[in-house]
Amino acid sequence: MNRSPLRSLDGNLLLEALDDTDRALLAPHAERREVGRGDVLFRAGDDVSHVTFPAQGCVVTLVVPLQDGKSVETATVGREGAIGGVVSQGYLPAFGQAVVQVAGPAIRIDADRLAEAKHTSKTVRDLFVRYADCLLAQVLQSVACNAAHTIERRCLRWLLTLQDRLGTPDLPVTHEVLADMLGVRRAYLTEVLGRLRRDGLIEIGHRRLTLPDRARAEAASCECHAAVRHHFAEVLGAVYAPGGRMVAVDASEPDRLKPPSPAVTLREMAP
Repeated sequence: MNRSPLRSLDGNLLLEALDDTDRALLAPHAERREVGRGDVLFRAGDDVSHVTFPAQGCVVTLVVPLQDGKSVETATVGREGAIGGVVSQGYLPAFGQAVVQVAGPAIRIDADRLAEAKHTSKTVRDLFVRYADCLLAQVLQSVACNAAHTIERRCLRWLLTLQDRLGTPDLPVTHEVLADMLGVRRAYLTEVLGRLRRDGLIEIGHRRLTLPDRARAEAASCECHAAVRHHFAEVLGAVYAPGGRMVAVDASEPDRLKPPSPAVTLREMAP
């Protein structure tokens, strides 16, 4: 049986939200590849000529590297989004860098081809304008969180954000990676994680952290995680499964997003 070319876009919620006509504008230009943890998709100053769509369980973080060797996370992007040339049309120098935190498949589309699809289809154009707004909201909220909230709350916010994209309480993240994301020394983070473990908010395993009780983690976190989730739901029509995972976004017109239109697929919410 021949594989439909539209299947090349499967695994990313933005691309899956489009109907077959709009997907056909992008599918011939899509390139799927596997990316590994630690891969740098682009660095500060690079011309970004492709838009990358993490698929399935792939997660990429946007970080800003500092002169002292530290880097701070500004946004975490999984299969709900895209990175590189999302706000611009591509080919502009990147301000930060994109680093793969969880390995998996990614879909690349040339920025020019995506721009052509936006010009052809109002639905494609509208969807990416709304996603760009959500991505900017995540960046702004991260800045506010880093400036105003305790390291414990920031840590829980990041872990909850990762869980939203993976849908599992067991999160494949090491102390070293989390320290880099939060911009702190690993020794200091180890103390922080020890306090969170004593409070029953996390469990620590080999190269992974677990959130045993999501409701308790949400209550102990700051408001930043909930604020970003709410914005994704309001602006992008995001739908969340009971465990917190984002399972669909809506490509409908903005005035149809309350409640989400029947076009939103909820197949992953089924047991």
